[in-house]
Amino acid sequence: QVQLAESGGGSVQPGGSLRLSCAASGRTFNNGVMGWFRQAPGKERQFVAVHRWSGGGYDTYYSDDVRGRFSISRDKTKNTVYLQMNNLKTEDTAVYSCALSSRRLIVSRLGVTGDYDYWGQGTQITVSS
Repeated sequence: QVQLAESGGGSVQPGGSLRLSCAASGRTFNNGVMGWFRQAPGKERQFVAVHRWSGGGYDTYYSDDVRGRFSISRDKTKNTVYLQMNNLKTEDTAVYSCALSSRRLIVSRLGVTGDYDYWGQGTQITVSS
């Protein structure tokens, strides 16, 4: 059974930084997709960022809302993905969930929640002054 364990959530003032971690246990998925989605109150789950095996190497993708402020990285030896979040804004407030797809997803499917096989419990990020 694969489990995703998230850590690093919390509260921060606008302009601050946080780093999320997501460790996968139970199986190694070096050729899949690991990343983050978020869901704000009253809104649908939204794609944030992913680290993807493209066939010839790894690449990263970000939503327009976070590009330039967030950075995703992956430690294959630890089966862990990280999300460094800088210059946080109040609109970043949400529950952030780690997601893992065991398959190699094409770019157009990266934001499709149904294509991810495993999900973490979610961790709350609150950005407020």
